[in-house]
Amino acid sequence: MPGPTADLFADEALQQPAGREQIGEESYVLRGYALPWIERLLPELRRVLAQSPFRQMVTPGGFTMSAALSSCGELGWTTDARGYRYSPLDPRSQQPWPVMPDTLRQLAVAAAIEAGFGGFQPDACLINRYVPGAKMSLHQDKNERSYSAPVVSVSLGLPAIFLFGGHARSDKTQKVSLFHGDVVVWGGVDRLRFHGVMPIKDGVHPVMGPQRINLTFRTAG
Repeated sequence: MPGPTADLFADEALQQPAGREQIGEESYVLRGYALPWIERLLPELRRVLAQSPFRQMVTPGGFTMSAALSSCGELGWTTDARGYRYSPLDPRSQQPWPVMPDTLRQLAVAAAIEAGFGGFQPDACLINRYVPGAKMSLHQDKNERSYSAPVVSVSLGLPAIFLFGGHARSDKTQKVSLFHGDVVVWGGVDRLRFHGVMPIKDGVHPVMGPQRINLTFRTAG
């Protein structure tokens, strides 16, 4: 993640108008919600990634994911030939995942409250890195022990088209544009809706460089 954090907001044009956009019965895009947090968030994120760097994992079907990933928190999401699951250990180092920084946790909890989900206690933060061309196929978040807690997803860097579908893979999807600082929260009746990310277009973000970083907070254990 190139560049200092001292002048993140020197250009006011980078900031998205604040607002809450409803995309489902219990699903919201909080426009620009993370922007006031980013100056504190990025140094913490760099420390996490220094301990557990990005890597591209292989799915049970043998496909290498185009989005690189890391994790922090009590549990981290992993995939290999044995399947998708959460683990307390980073499979690369066989050490515990980095502790979830307070700034990240507080942002996730505050965004959940803003979307109407009180009592959110995330124990896992999946960190995805998308370079131009990378994508995420439609999927459901089903590896968590309970579906009672929402999912909180923070967008940083290059814009993305978020695909938000229904409860069946074949259901029609909404295309939702996401920008630096936007936060998507979904839960309740929408918790198991299919979602994904279209291939990221070429570009260089003035703060994050030629990439999109996505932080996804869940209660996994």
